[in-house]
Amino acid sequence: MTARHLRLVAVNIDGVLLNDTFSPVIHRFVVGRGGRYTAELERALFSQPQRAAAAAAAAAGLGGSPEELLEAYFAEREAYLRDHPVRVLDGAQRLLARIRDLDVAVVCYGGLDRTHFDRHLAGLAAYFDAPGYVCTDDFRPGIREITQDIVGVRPDQALFIDDVARVAEAARSSGTAFIGHPSPFAQGFQEEAMRRAGVRHVVRSLDAIDEQLLHTLDAEAAAGTVWDPAPTEPEQDPANLH
Repeated sequence: MTARHLRLVAVNIDGVLLNDTFSPVIHRFVVGRGGRYTAELERALFSQPQRAAAAAAAAAGLGGSPEELLEAYFAEREAYLRDHPVRVLDGAQRLLARIRDLDVAVVCYGGLDRTHFDRHLAGLAAYFDAPGYVCTDDFRPGIREITQDIVGVRPDQALFIDDVARVAEAARSSGTAFIGHPSPFAQGFQEEAMRRAGVRHVVRSLDAIDEQLLHTLDAEAAAGTVWDPAPTEPEQDPANLH
């Protein structure tokens, strides 16, 4: 069924289409260097340009310059991936097929360069429209840039699916529809942060983003009711966890 209002669905790559290989490494990196992993530090590191995240890590006293920390982080991530490889999440292809049925533009985005997309999602590339993948490292979180500058739609005509609350906050500021898919990583804070940001639709599986939910978002985007009037505490709003 064709969407009536939405013209774009943008899907984050890591944590939505691919498994989350960032939260565990970042946590291990922080704790391994004697740091305290808090919600505030997580927010300072997630969905930030790489240099900004490295500067935040240096400011948190993790030892070394931003450049040294960035190099050390990616070395640790490579070691982690040897035992925990990147994989396409269950339901990713089914989700993309449902989105295609909306007859909207579909793009993928993330903070790593395009080789990451080409390596891990080549088999699903046909589901995406040009440019297919957008690297947002220079302008994270990228709501305005992806909607207006790259695809050419209004922010209220777009739906973003992401695992990070900072993206949700930017979407809310732009009046953009949003579905949260926070990582199941036990030490993470993203689900709580999404609730505080007023995210109405938080899912634990990609199959939960079904046809009914997509059309609910389409209707809410048209009516301007995508976001809760005021941010809610996680425990106050359990009914919308799909």
